[in-house]
Amino acid sequence: MAWRVLEHAGQTWNVSLAAERTPNSAQWNLVFSFRAVDQASRSIWAPYPLTSSSKAVLFAKAERISTKDLQDLLAARLP
Repeated sequence: MAWRVLEHAGQTWNVSLAAERTPNSAQWNLVFSFRAVDQASRSIWAPYPLTSSSKAVLFAKAERISTKDLQDLLAARLP
């Protein structure tokens, strides 16, 4: 299930979020997955400059990210 759905360049994208942590780090990093609705096999992963020592806090902060910021993040990853 998508965390959010957004429109960009005439295409609908399902957005999911994840938290990842590198070895020897106490900080969780926020990462988004963008999947084009009409091209289920196409997905773009993009890290977001947000970290926290708590996954719950990280996800709560993610709720405050605007649709515009997500669209900009996606646009920066598209060819």
